[in-house]
Formats: sequence, C-alpha cells, structure tokens
Amino acid sequence: MSKYSEDIYTEPSNIDVDTLKNLGPLAPLAGVWQGERGTDLAPSRAGSETSPFVDRIELQPLDPQTSGPQLLYGLRYHQHVKRPGQIATFHDQIGYFLWEPATGIVIQTLAIPRGQIAMASGKAAKDAKEFELVATGGDANFGVLSNPFLDYGFRTIEYRIKISAHADGTWSYDEDTVLMIRGRSEPFHHRDRSVLFKIAEPTPNPLALK
Repeated sequence: MSKYSEDIYTEPSNIDVDTLKNLGPLAPLAGVWQGERGTDLAPSRAGSETSPFVDRIELQPLDPQTSGPQLLYGLRYHQHVKRPGQIATFHDQIGYFLWEPATGIVIQTLAIPRGQIAMASGKAAKDAKEFELVATGGDANFGVLSNPFLDYGFRTIEYRIKISAHADGTWSYDEDTVLMIRGRSEPFHHRDRSVLFKIAEPTPNPLALK
C-alpha cells in the first residue's frame, strides 16, 4: 500500500516563500563557509594515504520546491577543495540539501566531475543540530551511480555523511564513502572531515527578496 495520496497533482496552499525561515535542521548551513584543517583518507597503490585540505562551501537558499502535494525547502551548494598552498582543484562538488517539513526527511544530492552522482537521505527533527544521511549502491531511490571505470575499479557500496552544527557558529561534516576496490577483498572507508566557519551570509531566495 502506498504511503502517498492518490492526488498527486494538488499543490499545498499558503506556502511561506521565505526559505531561510523554513530550512529546519539545514538552517545552520546557510551561507558561505571556509574550512582550513580538513583531512582526506583515500586509497592508494600502497594501501592508503592521508592528505590535508582547505575547502570553501557556498550554500544558498532556493525558492520553495513543489511536486504536486510535496513541498521542499533547500540550499544549492558548491564545494571547492584544494590542498594547502596549491592552486589545482583537489575536489569539486555541486548539489542540493533539501528539507521536507511534512516528513522530517533531509536529502542531499551530489555530483562530482569524475562521472559520479548520488542521493542520500535521513530523518531529523526540525531543530536538530546533528543528522546523518546515507546512500546505498544499487538503491533505486537513495543510491549511487558511477561511470563504468569507477564502477570497475572503485565501486561505491555506501556513502554516509554526518553533519553537526556547533554552539560557536561553526559546523562540521564527517563523510565515509565505502569502496570495493578491484584487487582487494575488504571494503575501504574513504573518509573526509572538515570544520567550517562562516565568511559571508546567505542571499535570500528570489521570492523572499521580491
């Protein structure tokens, strides 16, 4: 039996267009952020290697999104990562963080320019200061898709991110991407962690500005 109504067309009425007031647990993430002491544990030919990184993440509010009766508020984000003192991009990622007030579901979509996309989800209270989102390889809804080479050599079986908002106004993430690497029998946990401090306030979404 479906958990959804037979009416898949009627949109909610009296929608509050001010996204910044309706982000639930995503509210502490809105703005432009800088991280200076990130760490990346990645696979290597020798086994693994740990690298420091600095990252900049911009999270800007969207206009409310509806699909029939479903209502989502969210943030569009771009993350750019470099090694300290270097110019070359170490990691680049774009996507959305979405909040569904009616269900308490948080969604993250992500895409990286190595031919990989994912969508992760989890539940959180409206005022939660910490939540975790998960995507599983092969899942039809919250899963991971990779280009043929990545699937051949470094197949992602799970992606997990834990986000924590701190009392001092910073927030942090702890990512665990579980890989099955060709030639190895045990899963490898590719870990990325960073603490971010705000360098600019968010720009209100277009409808709220109007």
